[in-house]
Amino acid sequence: MSLNERISKVIEYSGLTPSEFADEIDVQRSSISHVTSGRNKPSLEFIIKIKSRFPEILWDWLVTGDGQMLKSELPEVPEIEVTIPESNEEKSKPTSLPDLFTMMNDDEDFGAEESETMPSKESPAESFIPPQGKSEEKISNSQRLENYIPTNTIQSTENKGVAIKRIVIFYENGKFESFEP
Repeated sequence: MSLNERISKVIEYSGLTPSEFADEIDVQRSSISHVTSGRNKPSLEFIIKIKSRFPEILWDWLVTGDGQMLKSELPEVPEIEVTIPESNEEKSKPTSLPDLFTMMNDDEDFGAEESETMPSKESPAESFIPPQGKSEEKISNSQRLENYIPTNTIQSTENKGVAIKRIVIFYENGKFESFEP
């Protein structure tokens, strides 16, 4: 089945007329006609618009024709329940990703002062960095920087003693300006 035929099948699946389908996926009506007739091949943008409007259609089927058209046609995979025993007292329960509040309840150090949970400065894994001395000069936004005046460092030995007669600047739109000193 060609890509054009698969798109015709998607239009048929949607239950819309080709004009309504074009409006639904926000493309020109003529492009639907050109694609379904086989005159033009659909662009990637065209296919992405179909997929974003109909997320139940599988990419593989839409692009290559492999597999089933809809996700619901696939055999369902049973959910697997994962259990991890936490203690002898508590029975196994399904695990899920923790949310913020369960993390707060499980965290023994939550709400502790920073000094209680921070490692000491004598810890061999960390090194102590002394604060910067006050002798360093701080720059504030209100201070002006020195004016930097670039100097022309490129000098040609061939053009010494030759004066400029005219400078012409050409613009992309075909216009130009001429300057004479």
